Amino acid sequence: MQPIPRNLTTIAAVATPPGVGAVSLVRVSGPAALTIADLATGRRMSLMTPRTACRCRILDAAGKVLDDGLMTVFRTPNSFTGEDCVEFSGHGGMLVTREVLARLLACGAVPAGPGEFTQRAFLNGKLDLTQAEGVMDLIAAQTRLALRAARSQLDGTLGRRTTAARDQVLETLAHLEAWIDFPDEDIHPQTGEALRSNVRQILATLEALLATAAQGRVLRDGARTVIYGTPNVGKSSLLNRLLGFERAIVSEHPGTTRDTLEEIVNLHGIPLRLVDTAGVRQAGDSIEAAGIQRTVRQLEAADLLLEVADASQPRPPAIALPATLAQRLLILNKTDLGEHPSWHDAEAIRLSCASGAGFADLAMAIRDSLHFSDAEWGDHAIAINTRHQASLESARRALLAALALLADPARNAELAAIDLREALDALGEIPGRVDTEDLLGVIFSRFCIGK
Repeated sequence: MQPIPRNLTTIAAVATPPGVGAVSLVRVSGPAALTIADLATGRRMSLMTPRTACRCRILDAAGKVLDDGLMTVFRTPNSFTGEDCVEFSGHGGMLVTREVLARLLACGAVPAGPGEFTQRAFLNGKLDLTQAEGVMDLIAAQTRLALRAARSQLDGTLGRRTTAARDQVLETLAHLEAWIDFPDEDIHPQTGEALRSNVRQILATLEALLATAAQGRVLRDGARTVIYGTPNVGKSSLLNRLLGFERAIVSEHPGTTRDTLEEIVNLHGIPLRLVDTAGVRQAGDSIEAAGIQRTVRQLEAADLLLEVADASQPRPPAIALPATLAQRLLILNKTDLGEHPSWHDAEAIRLSCASGAGFADLAMAIRDSLHFSDAEWGDHAIAINTRHQASLESARRALLAALALLADPARNAELAAIDLREALDALGEIPGRVDTEDLLGVIFSRFCIGK
């Protein structure tokens, strides 16, 4: 007996998080969703008005009530998945929710896999692939800016921009292949330059999107922000101030911090992975030496370096840093004790962890150094992820190769066309316009079950 194709099955899952709550939601989607609703309730739910909540009871096989709640019917294609869909809102206990789900499965549904509802929405043309990823980003967003970027992606902004770029590539390729099909026709001298101009415009669009990759990584994973400096300058005090609670031990004795401490904080909508490190100096023992070595490794992996110094003490020699591309901010702490003249010309953020003065300036400096200022972030709210970046880089390389070949299109038309087709495929991968079965498995496996 041949197994039923997955797209012809009817799936069911609990859509609310595990645990006890006031309300739970169980979702059913597929060709038999309405039939299953009829069987599970003992009523003709299939006849109810779509998108209208109706009170009903879920019954077991013997007709006993399992739960009493509200059911809503969504008919194809006007549902999230594009299929017939039923949602039951009942009481939020773990046991009762499991029993409701078990009853729906007994009536003919099969358990949904991770992200399968959203995957069906994509396969049925309700979402493109960037919007499907936006669903997960929206769920995972922990800051205001991450939420804004996820909403923009869910709204289709990234999909529209990449699709528009792909359409431009397709138009350029069509012109080029027309030349290939009619080799005896004369090529106007300006036509090749016009094609090159089109490719340059597309490249400008791709490079603007690629420039948001770092912002996207910061919004999704947090900016790795390493606090470092010599001992007893206030590194742990700075960490505690930024967190708003006493996370690190603060002591007047140098060398108190022996290991790295890591916490996440939301600063003006930007997630920062704050790392407090051991003071950099000649180690007094093997334990402190190991802590300093860990500091060096953290500096190498950082996105942003916050060097803390004591403003009340003479300016020490510069700390030798490992090779890094991270942004660096100098922070002069203890300004409430006065500033030593040697710091007079230092470009730094001046603050006091004791009084809290200067922290607004620090927040603005961090935002600007990570390129989230109003001038740079603006209203576009696009932040590509690693998958988008890889596809855009592939398209960019192919377009640069085509641009070089189009300097002499009469001789290199066939080779340029190959590169343009490669760019076309790479751009098509972003919204899911090409065969992406393996890719779909990777993307939707990260979703929670029931979404």
